[in-house]
Amino acid sequence: MRLILCTIMVITCFVANAQSNKQKSVESAIEQLRKTMIEPNKKQLESIVADELSYGHSSGAIDSKEVFIDKLVSGKSDFVTIELSNQTIRITGNTAIVRHTLEATTNDNGQPGKVSLKVLLVWQKSGNGWKLLARQAVKPA
Repeated sequence: MRLILCTIMVITCFVANAQSNKQKSVESAIEQLRKTMIEPNKKQLESIVADELSYGHSSGAIDSKEVFIDKLVSGKSDFVTIELSNQTIRITGNTAIVRHTLEATTNDNGQPGKVSLKVLLVWQKSGNGWKLLARQAVKPA
């Protein structure tokens, strides 16, 4: 009986630790994306965004990977600051579903602005890291 209980405890600890490590790696990918959106670097963006990216704006516009990266690198979409709060991460297999509130200051095409959005991100495990597969933003009610 003791052996069974010990085995269950070891398995439970192993699963909890694996989940914690996955969560930390998703958090790291989110932070890398946040920083790279403030200081755009084409190679870094390409490395953390899936080729199949569907990037939905609160306006209803949807960008592909190429358009998303081009807007950031060209300054069409210019984030001066990005603050994330109320973040939740749910991991199922090789998929992470992330929700958070995004508060940002922008300078799109030289026009200063402020943005407040609720964001849904879908990340997919790829090799040793996570890639952004989908994003949808909505304006808070």
